[in-house]
Amino acid sequence: MSDKNELYEKQHAKGKLHAVERLEMLFDEGKYQELTEEDNRDGVICATGKVAGKQVVVAAQDFTFKGGSLGLQQGKNIAEAQDFAFKKKCPFIMINDSGGARIQEGVDALAGYGEIFYRNVRASGVIPQISVITGPCAGGAVYSPGITDFIFMVKNIGQMYITGPKVIKQVTGEEITAEALGGYTAHMEKSGVSHFGYYDEESCFKAVRYLISILPSNNRQKMLMMDKDAYKKTVPFDFELPEEVNAAYDMHRIIENVFDDDSFMEVQPFFAKEIIVGLAKLFGMTVGVVANDPAAFAGVLDCDASDKAARFVRFCDAFNIPVVSITDVPGYMPGSDQEYKGIIRHGAKLLYAFAEATVPKINIIVRKAFGGAYIAMNSKHLGSDIVLAWPSAQIAVMGEAGAVEILYAKQIKSLPEEDRASFIKDKQEEYRRNVVGYKFALDREYVDAVIKPEETRERLYTAMMDCRRIKNLKHVRPIRKHGNIPL
Repeated sequence: MSDKNELYEKQHAKGKLHAVERLEMLFDEGKYQELTEEDNRDGVICATGKVAGKQVVVAAQDFTFKGGSLGLQQGKNIAEAQDFAFKKKCPFIMINDSGGARIQEGVDALAGYGEIFYRNVRASGVIPQISVITGPCAGGAVYSPGITDFIFMVKNIGQMYITGPKVIKQVTGEEITAEALGGYTAHMEKSGVSHFGYYDEESCFKAVRYLISILPSNNRQKMLMMDKDAYKKTVPFDFELPEEVNAAYDMHRIIENVFDDDSFMEVQPFFAKEIIVGLAKLFGMTVGVVANDPAAFAGVLDCDASDKAARFVRFCDAFNIPVVSITDVPGYMPGSDQEYKGIIRHGAKLLYAFAEATVPKINIIVRKAFGGAYIAMNSKHLGSDIVLAWPSAQIAVMGEAGAVEILYAKQIKSLPEEDRASFIKDKQEEYRRNVVGYKFALDREYVDAVIKPEETRERLYTAMMDCRRIKNLKHVRPIRKHGNIPL
């Protein structure tokens, strides 16, 4: 058995692929050009080539060389690859599989990480940056993925954590495995650090390739054109809202009916599930989708949902990707837990992100749009270019139940108990008829048009074309270094 095969077998024994195998799986036809000499790799292979037909730069750590540990030379190699991607204005992908900093190199290893982090920040919003976690990623190393736009993880073999299980046991006495501490479940469902998770490397790299195929290569690339003739739906619109206004339903059904077949790539699907974000195609054009999901906590906005949506909106804005929001939100999550966690600060992030974005923004209100959450979900007041509403839309400070309880508290209290139920019912119907429906907002031009659900896809096409025409006339950014988003 050759030395090369022995190295491959070492990785295979751990349930992992070798860095070379990963590169061959990622690049078109498995072909790429190395950016560093083989003798100078120092535990990382830096390469460039085509992924889904687009030039991409990749740095893949080689765990078979000193555990993939990062020293000064490896840091320099990765930094040079980042510089090359920045110069070529093409996406950069980092495949992480490393035991961490090379301890024997001391501060030089830390300097290597610092050079990488600096370039991650410089490239942010200029070129897409993707991290793939296919092994351990520990200590300071985690901050490079933390800065990049998207993180992919492979279950059982990919872990991220600041301090490992051994250190935690020494310091706190807690015993925990690496997988439980920083694996798939920890970051896909609990922390929200990871954006995509897969059960094997093959499906993971297939997904990375699809993401590259639908993303622009850099922030200078203009929006794709829509092709109405080429992207016909294979099935007719097939969705009906439940008759009961408080009944749950799966928002994914609406997304499937509105956007191109099988085009939706959901981001962070298992974290803050009350809001759905992801990339889809609309007549062939990539768009960002932000939608409340009534099937999860009634679709309310809380701290995590606000963070999740805000960062995604800012990514779309950075890379000229239009945003379509689908609103069905009863409000912000009430309770002391959310207040103490900082719902004011976190909720403000989503307001800021939508207001700051200058890409085409379209909002579809399908049912509830109540209170501050209505404003936050891409409302006209935050600069949404076009707001469409289904006939089922309800737009108000709050629903009829809460409103009547506040507005008529004294009358309700003064009534005999046997008369209260009918009084409350009458007032709720009156409030719903005069305030909650879409007519109030339509008269004030907070809503541009009321459409039938089955018309949504076609009306989105028209709205997007209108947005492209008017974008040159407004939303000029003020002269400033940058704003101060409430982090």
